[in-house]
Amino acid sequence: MGAPKITNIQLPLSAKEAAKLKLGEIVSVSGKIFTGRSLFHIRAIEKNILPPVDFSAVNGFFHVGPVMRQENDEWKIVSIEPTSSIRFERYGGDVIKKLNLRAVMGKTTMGAKSATALKETGGVYLSKIGVCGNQLAEHVKRVESVYFLEELGKTEACWIFEVDCFGPFFVGIDSNGRNYFEELNDKARENISGIYKDLGIPADYKLASVSPPCARSAN
Repeated sequence: MGAPKITNIQLPLSAKEAAKLKLGEIVSVSGKIFTGRSLFHIRAIEKNILPPVDFSAVNGFFHVGPVMRQENDEWKIVSIEPTSSIRFERYGGDVIKKLNLRAVMGKTTMGAKSATALKETGGVYLSKIGVCGNQLAEHVKRVESVYFLEELGKTEACWIFEVDCFGPFFVGIDSNGRNYFEELNDKARENISGIYKDLGIPADYKLASVSPPCARSAN
């Protein structure tokens, strides 16, 4: 069996091109991306603090706190391993709508609020697979700029990178708001009764409840 086909998409991603991407499709991205973690989301929504970036041109948002090293006046990426995107769900949908994002990248998945926002903007969520952060770093062509470095530090700062064939990712949420992980869970729930039957597990079987250590000690 050969290697899976990887579709390279150009950023900024148009609504027309985003609509062509199928749920579960494997992709890479080329163009300009910006980074952000918790403080980016909180400051953008609660305080309306954003870097002076044209988000119509730099429209790919990567959930990451890159490991950076400065050599003379030049920044080098040591590793660029994304963090779990679901942790930003509280503000994720609001940031997507505020910046009209069409490509959000990270790890794992996002929730219903973000999926709805992506449907409104015609965007997609891309979940990283297959490679580690130091390998991803090899596909960053240039560190273009950084914002809030002194204020927030290297991890929480907003970095602008130019990337080429960056990935692979797979389409975890498509432009119609369909969520790959949620649909996979739905299929698993549909099949669980048959699996129980095949394994001889009673239909009313329940997992044991384990109390946390503090509760056990209190008793």
